[in-house]
Amino acid sequence: MAEPVRVRRLTNQEGQKLQRIVRRGSTSSVRYRRAMMLLGSAGGTRVPVIAQLVQADGDTVREVIHRFNEIGLACLDPQWAGGRPRLLSDDDEDFVIQTAITHPAKLGQPFTRWSIRKLAAYLRRVHGRVIRIGREALRCLLLRRGITFQRTKTWKESPDRDTKLDRIERVLERFPDRVFAFDEFGPLGIRSTAASCWAEQGKPNRVPATYHRTHGVTYFHGCYSVGDDTLWGINRRRKGTANSLAALQSIRAARPDGALIHIILDNLSAHTGADIRRWAKKNKVELCFTPTYASWANPIEAHFGPLRQFTLANSHHRSHPAQTRALHRYLRWRNVNARHPDVLAAQRRERSRVRSERGIRWGGRPITQAA
Repeated sequence: MAEPVRVRRLTNQEGQKLQRIVRRGSTSSVRYRRAMMLLGSAGGTRVPVIAQLVQADGDTVREVIHRFNEIGLACLDPQWAGGRPRLLSDDDEDFVIQTAITHPAKLGQPFTRWSIRKLAAYLRRVHGRVIRIGREALRCLLLRRGITFQRTKTWKESPDRDTKLDRIERVLERFPDRVFAFDEFGPLGIRSTAASCWAEQGKPNRVPATYHRTHGVTYFHGCYSVGDDTLWGINRRRKGTANSLAALQSIRAARPDGALIHIILDNLSAHTGADIRRWAKKNKVELCFTPTYASWANPIEAHFGPLRQFTLANSHHRSHPAQTRALHRYLRWRNVNARHPDVLAAQRRERSRVRSERGIRWGGRPITQAA
């Protein structure tokens, strides 16, 4: 009769290490179960009982015991096999990624986007190269290479973008005392706007919430003189050609000498109407329109940030007239204190972003902080 399988006599170091693994647990469940097998066998427990204890097959227990008797505690660490041989080379993976980001119509396919199933089927029958890859492996490969399924976005750009930007930069450099900027700021609603302020620790200042917004909205039609560094405007219930024309007329009145002035504004439909163009031609006004998605080129944009920060943030206006009065109080203070450090800091943050975008447009190095 064959002798039962049993581990050899353990040394002190081996016994202590196996006890530590069993008592403290291990990050590896394989090491933990194998240590239990060895300790059980060292304590005289037979193989069938150990197999039932660790929920393993008897042959597995015998194999672990034999491995311990041959190489010692090194048997605790599993020696995983290399797995299935690699079927795709690096060039094949690059080809899969390039195919996934290519529009299917360019490859002669009658659809506008790939699905995992369609992409895998196309790769199997592509001319000159056969790539056999499953759908799940394909999904994992795309994820590993940073290719994800995303919503398509649209974009617009003026065909004469550089021409418009060059025109704006030219008048700002050569005629700053006769350059004005115009834009709408809003919509401005009657609601409490949380922000931050100084308060006793643990007792923040609170503003009441707004349940019903029955006041509608207004728009601030802002005008800015680049040469004088002066900001003014008026609140209107809506945007429109008539309100825009009234604001432009106030700009013309700020230079009653009749000399040519330049007004920078965006290409909103309320700014490009025939009435405004006829008025501009008659009154010696050159309209300099910003390109699409380039509102940063308008100098007034840098002043709307402080306007929002110092009049709307942390406010609780009861009505539009009260909000308008607060807005104009700030404008009067701002025009008197145009060089105030807080105003300059808020404008500097906005201008740093503007200069950064201009640097990118010129192919230069983006500016990361304000000068």
